[in-house]
Amino acid sequence: MPKITFIDAAGTSRDVDAKPGTSIMEAAVQNMIPGIDADCGGACACATCHVYVKDEWLAKLKDKDDMEDSMLDFADDVEPNSRLCCQILMSDELDGIVVSTPESQ
Repeated sequence: MPKITFIDAAGTSRDVDAKPGTSIMEAAVQNMIPGIDADCGGACACATCHVYVKDEWLAKLKDKDDMEDSMLDFADDVEPNSRLCCQILMSDELDGIVVSTPESQ
């Protein structure tokens, strides 16, 4: 089963397994990862699942669509590697992906 590594703003690392087809946000919520609120439940309507994807993984992801890009306008501290993790579906190709959560506001 593919693995995701979540790193919080304090540097604490947590590894979780995610079934292929599950979003990174769903895996975070199921494993109570701090910093992933997922207020909208994955509908790409709130930006509370904002993460930073480690650069080496960005090329393996689908490009952001217009909806995700506009929702990131509502997130704090957006960087070029910012993504909404509700829009990233796990696959065997993403096994080992590393994402960081922004500092809580």
